[in-house]
Amino acid sequence: MLGVMRRPEPVFALPATPAAKCLFLMRQQSLTTRSDLIEATGLSQPTITRAVASLLDVGLATQRTDLTRSHGRGRPTVPLQVTGEDWTHAGLAVGTHSTYIGLFDVRGRTIREIDTDLPVSRMAGDDVVEHLIAGLNRLTAGVDRPLRTLGVTFPGFVRDDGRIHAPSLGWVDVDIAARLRYQFSIPATISAAVPAFLGAELQDADTQFADEPSVALALFADDSIGAAVSGPMGVTQVSVPLADDSILPTAGLLAGTGAATLSELVASGEARELLDTRATGLGELAADLIADRAPSTVVVAGSAFIDDPLAPGRFARTVRAALGPAAESVSLRLIPTHREFVRAIARAVALDALLRDPLSLV
Repeated sequence: MLGVMRRPEPVFALPATPAAKCLFLMRQQSLTTRSDLIEATGLSQPTITRAVASLLDVGLATQRTDLTRSHGRGRPTVPLQVTGEDWTHAGLAVGTHSTYIGLFDVRGRTIREIDTDLPVSRMAGDDVVEHLIAGLNRLTAGVDRPLRTLGVTFPGFVRDDGRIHAPSLGWVDVDIAARLRYQFSIPATISAAVPAFLGAELQDADTQFADEPSVALALFADDSIGAAVSGPMGVTQVSVPLADDSILPTAGLLAGTGAATLSELVASGEARELLDTRATGLGELAADLIADRAPSTVVVAGSAFIDDPLAPGRFARTVRAALGPAAESVSLRLIPTHREFVRAIARAVALDALLRDPLSLV
């Protein structure tokens, strides 16, 4: 049986089926009830009853009969709890120089995780897949729970057909998705890193399935520059055209400086003007995206903000100066560590298929 490869765009949409909505909400609480689900989703009692029964049947939920509450003459309330003890989900965040691999449970809690040095930019696509398989096999060894879903994120841009365009890797329309179809017999999601991060934001949200969910924008600045926006149709990657000699990506910034890494350049203290120009340019880019997409929240991540401690302040000042009074309606948030970012995107891409349609995995 060949793996089912999910379309990379749009991914990370809010769940649409009754069972998916119930599972999504149950993950947010330690315990919930059918009445809670009816109120939160707006679905009818028979619909919720059938959805919950389906989740119970496949082992994704259990009834806590030991916590049954009686309400006079009415039917006692039996709380519900997410289980999924026999389900594991793998997420791989592929970077330019290293790859994070994590195993997660239904709630998104980390079961195991490893980092592996993988110089992807110097490797052919087939070799990358083989190394990813080997790393995943090492991580799952001894785990007595079968994999149900797999997700992989890459830097750059993932096209509608699953082909990856990642200048930082030297990849142009590399078809990793087709290769993965022949390696796995479980649903797999392929995504760029930045949409996956917004996917993590959606998966963690305490949503009530509003008709018009708020818009969020993510900007990632590292070896690659990427952006994505979330809205009623889920998460969509935004194309960010850059000149070949742009200093916004780290490689362009380092060109001609003699520094091997951004941290080295910052520590030298000799390129402050160049670093400030980059931070200003990222702020101007963000302001253009905000003016075009009108998000209520902007989340930024990447070494451009982490390894240069002065960059976030200059970036934020540039955004607010460019937007003027409109900046008051936008919240800016920085992801402070690389580990937090890669774990979030790996978890999001690992759980995407589960949260969109859990019953299809049975």
